[in-house]
Amino acid sequence: MTLTIGMRGEATATVVHENTAAAVGAGGVEVFGTPMMIALMENAAWQAVADTLDEGQVTVGTHVNVSHLAATPLGQTVRATAELIAIDGRRLTFRVEAFDEQQKIGEGQHERFIVHLQRFLQKITN
Repeated sequence: MTLTIGMRGEATATVVHENTAAAVGAGGVEVFGTPMMIALMENAAWQAVADTLDEGQVTVGTHVNVSHLAATPLGQTVRATAELIAIDGRRLTFRVEAFDEQQKIGEGQHERFIVHLQRFLQKITN
């Protein structure tokens, strides 16, 4: 496993009814929902490091601190980016941002923790 500061990941989604605030019960408005923006940011962070982890390892989200800055209407594409900015043992910190077709719509930090998948699954099933 070779993790380095500056590693980047990206994820995209199109705004459809199923990922709006209205669909997830978070305000009733047909715009990209904050929970979906956070999920897209998490996916970008996971993508940044997934290919460099040792066999059997995965990352799990442990902390999110983001601001949702602007609304995105149906039909637009949202792009989330993540940059690895700190490595503290198995704790990884990412700068995350999200953009729609017009502007930046979100920003903040996200932490993920490297775990061994089998051990992680054993803990949650016992």
